Amino acid sequence: MAFYSTSSFRCSFALSHPKLQPLVSMSLSSKLPLHFSGNARFNRNHVHHYPTALRIRASNSSSSRSGTNLVLLSSTVTVTTAVANRVLYKLALVPMKEYPFFLAQFITFGYVVIYFSILYIRYRARIVTDEMMAIPKLRFVAIGLLEALGLVAGMSAGALLPGPVIPILNQTFLVWQLMFSTLLLRRKYTINQLVGCLLVASGVIVAITSGSNAGQMLSDVQFFWPALMIISCAFQALASVIKEYIFIDSATRLKHKSLDIFVVNSFGSGFQALFVFLSLPLLSKLKGIPFAELPSYFKSGAGCFLNLGAGKPGCDGAPLLPLLYIITNLAFNISLLNVVKTSSAVVASLLVMLSVPISVYILSLPLPYLPEGTSLSPFFLLGCGILLSGLLLYNTSRPVRSSSEVD
Repeated sequence: MAFYSTSSFRCSFALSHPKLQPLVSMSLSSKLPLHFSGNARFNRNHVHHYPTALRIRASNSSSSRSGTNLVLLSSTVTVTTAVANRVLYKLALVPMKEYPFFLAQFITFGYVVIYFSILYIRYRARIVTDEMMAIPKLRFVAIGLLEALGLVAGMSAGALLPGPVIPILNQTFLVWQLMFSTLLLRRKYTINQLVGCLLVASGVIVAITSGSNAGQMLSDVQFFWPALMIISCAFQALASVIKEYIFIDSATRLKHKSLDIFVVNSFGSGFQALFVFLSLPLLSKLKGIPFAELPSYFKSGAGCFLNLGAGKPGCDGAPLLPLLYIITNLAFNISLLNVVKTSSAVVASLLVMLSVPISVYILSLPLPYLPEGTSLSPFFLLGCGILLSGLLLYNTSRPVRSSSEVD
């Protein structure tokens, strides 16, 4: 989604060792456990009548298995691309360590071109219909504004917060999603689902902060900055819930047809890029780059990205590593939004959280361009165990069903 376009750049997971500081993408409220197909939402009122009850049961069973396999496949792809996204971002910063702001803006505006190009091709191929293109755009404006506000607020707070406390505060993202989905989507949760979500967030906190004194680090920080980081997560969470609402609402508008994800990705990323462009003076100031020097900064960043010229020390690994990251990040954004479409925004967040300790473990190993390894605390394994128990509890809980839902 546009850690999700530049959502990939909105939250930094800074750990105690410099090697374990990948930028975390969460880009990023369900009554359906992970193994249920969210497409059931779109088809509950679209019931075919067959001559016998046997055929109905057979059809429902086949549809359920198909939906389950689809969600399992998309979930696996999302976790895999999320892990690759974090690892490759850290590797991409080896040659681009002086130009992370360039990389962020390059992806923000580059994805607009990529998404709309794909959307145009799919429209010409009649995969995207005129009815899909007529979906009200005001919601996409809201998504773009919220994600841009989340980016600005997150960067403002992150510049003044100690690194290890940032991932702790970012776990409020899931809490905000649960609240917004309850208020806006009228979603209901079982106690087990709520406890499972809290266990997942707790497991991530334990795993990524083992050995750090994050609580003591906040003693010299004004309350405003942690609060601002939490608010930035609220902006991003609300944007993700609005995306889920767009898919649900489009089922009625499109007569139970599924809205193409590139419609959401394209217009959401487009408006996000617009608001990011309008906030470039503030963003550049937050990154310590005078606005008047942005053209020369971007020119130097492009030169390092392409690894052009003999006078580019420290750019070894470019353009291969940055390009691999961009391709992986694009695949991650698409797969993450597909999970929101077929399941829910909260399920997508749980999958992203699952990828965090896996990524930290991989980054602790010797890697190309990062040959030094890092030992992990026993608390890391404890955190992973808590996280997995939370996922298991959430996934095995029966969803709360309303009387209007069709079995």
